[in-house]
Amino acid sequence: MGATAHVHAAGHEHEAHHHEESFVSKYIFSHDHKMISKQFLVTAIVMAWVAVIMSLLFRLQLAWPGEGFAFSKFFLGEKWAPGGVLDPNMYLALVTIHGTIMVFFVLTGGLSGTFANLLIPLQLGARDMASGFINMLSYWFFFLSSVVMLASLFVEGGPASAGWTVYPPLSALPQAMPGSGAGMTLWLVSMTLFIASSLMGGLNYVATVLNLRTKGMKMTRMPLTMWAIFLTAVIGILSFPVLLSAALLLLLDRSLGTSFYLSDIYIAGEALDNTGGSPILFQHLFWFLGHPEVYIVILPAFGITSEIISTNARKPIFGYRAMIGSLIAIAFLSFIVWGHHMFVTGMNPFLGSVFVFTTLLIAIPSAVKVFNYITTLWRGNIVFTPAMLFSTGLVATFIAGGLTGIILADSALDINIHDTYFVIAHFHIVMGMSAIFGMFAGIYHWFPKMYGKMMNTKLGYAHFWITFVCAFGVFFPMHFIGLAGAPRRYYSYSEFPMFDGVVDLNILVTVFAIIGALAQVIFTYNFFYSVWRGPKAVQNPWKSNTLEWTTPVEHLHGNWPGPLPVVYRWPYDYSKPGKAEDWVSQITPLEHGEEEH
Repeated sequence: MGATAHVHAAGHEHEAHHHEESFVSKYIFSHDHKMISKQFLVTAIVMAWVAVIMSLLFRLQLAWPGEGFAFSKFFLGEKWAPGGVLDPNMYLALVTIHGTIMVFFVLTGGLSGTFANLLIPLQLGARDMASGFINMLSYWFFFLSSVVMLASLFVEGGPASAGWTVYPPLSALPQAMPGSGAGMTLWLVSMTLFIASSLMGGLNYVATVLNLRTKGMKMTRMPLTMWAIFLTAVIGILSFPVLLSAALLLLLDRSLGTSFYLSDIYIAGEALDNTGGSPILFQHLFWFLGHPEVYIVILPAFGITSEIISTNARKPIFGYRAMIGSLIAIAFLSFIVWGHHMFVTGMNPFLGSVFVFTTLLIAIPSAVKVFNYITTLWRGNIVFTPAMLFSTGLVATFIAGGLTGIILADSALDINIHDTYFVIAHFHIVMGMSAIFGMFAGIYHWFPKMYGKMMNTKLGYAHFWITFVCAFGVFFPMHFIGLAGAPRRYYSYSEFPMFDGVVDLNILVTVFAIIGALAQVIFTYNFFYSVWRGPKAVQNPWKSNTLEWTTPVEHLHGNWPGPLPVVYRWPYDYSKPGKAEDWVSQITPLEHGEEEH
């Protein structure tokens, strides 16, 4: 396959020569994977800021319920924050859209869209993606989806308000509450566009990895980033269509009077004539995507971390084939654990025990990854770049969040803390923080390849330490709020005397959230300042072995001038005995008698 791919790509060699492009074809409707990755990244940064501002708005309400804030009034106006006091309906809408944006638009579209597009052709030695046109469509569907989601904030009844999981009947009955109206419909339209974008991107990634690897790039010589992104795309292709079916059935229930999810509903004492549906059906369809989605979010971050830890520890990654095996095992097991989100739905206890078993099983390949990261770091000649700090931070957050996952995986224990702040704390640490840290690590590491400039290292250090401390300051106390029994998504706890003890914790969490949000200003400034004014990057600033660092600093169409590189070795030959340097590029032929890993 490698040889045929080489011939195929060599046939396109004329593409490598620079040709003039208009502003529109270069920056807007670009077919070049490098430009498309930047489009995904900048869109994700904008969406992330929207989600951060939303989280601050509802954290202020949770810390100081009923108090007016000029900050709230500035963003929400008199309608949704009269006198600066957050409206209860808007509180639920903010929680919903914050979750939706972070999970889908930042951690799925932003993380996979950016690094799959940037790295697949560069690390595999291809001129571009299998289809540049479908790649462009993938981004513009993502952009359109983002616009529709943001537009839903401005409709009269407010945006969708059924939580990011949009469970019926709140999401299925337009008359249920203000956020169940046009805002909910726009949410479903936005997600339909998003799923189309994900499927186009995923099919393109898989086709490129399988067909366009350069000569010598066997699957067992691919960097772990490529394995992670490839398996992420496979998971997305298999699971996103199920969410699409759930959304379409929900649209039918809302608009055409069907009863897929509705039965025996009373509104204001009046019985509706919907019968025979089941909201549990929606949960099955949603979580069949929803749990693989966790790994769609975390696997690219794992791949990025594997590359950065090996490069900056100046050591070969420990257990390369075990790492591939653990990625494949996680990808497979992610499809048979969705029921652990549904232990309190009246599930048959035997079925519950099956989901407990499969969920605990997924801890094994996850632990393999963690131990291999720690062993790679062990006695390494570590270079602490900002990317390396975020990568080691990911290992720390994944361990901390994974331990609470063991509690939630056990049906007997989960019943007590289901839908409390304990669940929020768990998935924000294990999925949110870990994936965001992976994304930051990737941005700091591959920024020189994306923009030909270097980011400011001191600002990177400040960004990491403030973010790391504040992230734990926000989510660690939430475990105790949850263990105290405080349910999630409540507008205020002041009506419940039994939660008086968590008031101070909520204030502490909000203070850390505000400081953590300010730390992202440092990153945003560093990012955009460095794009325009940063010092020029050298070709291989991290002395890394992979193919992307053999391309010129200046971007050119087709990536490499002249013929494509030929690969002779795996990507982790760091500190190899007998070598003059502590790194050996993949394009360096093996010497006589030299063994590959």
